[in-house]
Amino acid sequence: MTSVDHIPEIVQELRAGFRAGAPNDVTSRRTQLRRLRALFVEQEDRILDALATDVGKPRIEAYTSEIAFTINEIDHTLQHLNAWTKPKKIGVPITFKPGKAMLRPEPLGTVCIIAPWNYPVQLLFAPLIPALAAGNTAVLKPSEVTPSVAALVEELVPKYFDSSTVAVVTGAVEQTTALLKERFEHIFYTGNGQVGRIVMRAAAEHLTPVTLELGGKSPAIVLADANIDVAAKRIAWAKFLNAGQTCVAPDYVLVEEKIEDQFLTALTDAVTTFYGDDPQQSADYARIVNEGHHDRLMKLLSDGGYEATVFGGTGDRKTRYVAPTALTGVKADAAVMADEIFGPILPVLAIGDVDEAIRFVNDREKPLALYAFSSDDDTLEHVVANTSAGGVTLNHAVLHLAVPDLPFGGVGESGIGAYHGKSGFDTFSHFKPVLDKPTRPDPALMYPPYNANKQKIIRKFM
Repeated sequence: MTSVDHIPEIVQELRAGFRAGAPNDVTSRRTQLRRLRALFVEQEDRILDALATDVGKPRIEAYTSEIAFTINEIDHTLQHLNAWTKPKKIGVPITFKPGKAMLRPEPLGTVCIIAPWNYPVQLLFAPLIPALAAGNTAVLKPSEVTPSVAALVEELVPKYFDSSTVAVVTGAVEQTTALLKERFEHIFYTGNGQVGRIVMRAAAEHLTPVTLELGGKSPAIVLADANIDVAAKRIAWAKFLNAGQTCVAPDYVLVEEKIEDQFLTALTDAVTTFYGDDPQQSADYARIVNEGHHDRLMKLLSDGGYEATVFGGTGDRKTRYVAPTALTGVKADAAVMADEIFGPILPVLAIGDVDEAIRFVNDREKPLALYAFSSDDDTLEHVVANTSAGGVTLNHAVLHLAVPDLPFGGVGESGIGAYHGKSGFDTFSHFKPVLDKPTRPDPALMYPPYNANKQKIIRKFM
């Protein structure tokens, strides 16, 4: 755990490293990104072990979502970095010719990245990729809720990075509070809205821009003309991945009433196919991060507000297990509909048609993600055009965040700003406008005194 007294020194060393210019040239940035890639490749087994200890993640699930995802993002960035860092020519009006204009991307300085516990590796290092690509230095704050991952990060980062380029601060609220008192050029936070507001207030003291990757209740809309079996399978996969502890997991399903029974049957079959008759024995099903979150989820089930449990509904506090669960006859004001569930509980609500689904979504805060299932392109376009969400996947779920050049982020309560691919590079860059005007010609027209003829000409050209 990092000493609070040591935090200002850590930040100052990073600021000195930035001022020294070491990370600013493209060659150095590539070197840093390759070091990060090497960390993932060389330390794969230790990372997977830490994830299994903290979050009970199955190894293949942890590999795909935490390691492979991040390596792919690094490779994509290395492939496009030269193009991203080139100045972009901007056209100039005739009144400014001869002359040329451009936007020059430059690093912001020293940035702070604060990660959550649900994907404690990916969501710590994925923002670091564009931060390094843009030429910044960075301090990383892993979640204290995943102590094995935090300890491993604290051990490994100094082996792959100079302390003047990337540093780690570990600890809990005290360390995070001390860290937020420091001045940064950008703060990148992934987590919940309550802490997001604390981060934003702290950032305001230094007029520091923020990226807030939050969450919300991401709906899945299943319409009568959808391929029901495929929709159920894809929703089940996305919902119960990481035991539901995914910010873009389908939080609830709005299904047309006429196909509700068929959808619930297909959903039950999908879960049985994935995890067997007893998911607690499945090697492919994760666990809840701690007993506190286990208790929170079980209380949601005991609070009622629904008619029946389609499957699941059980848990084991000792092993932090909550069964994949689907609820039907869910009331709009039920406890499970109040906040983001962040666990393997899926409320299913029947709706009359697509417009009722749209009204239901729009009556609530804007979600981080929205999913719609239909075989009709016009219907899907109707949903997209008449709702607002951080991102959308049609006829699948979650996958939009894995497309490197699709910006990933929220809107309204679900977040501020975006990253991944080029949008991440843009987030951690300042695009400096530059106008280059030759000294000749130097017409007297623009200088005082402004006689009648000059004014006439100026008015004509302006």
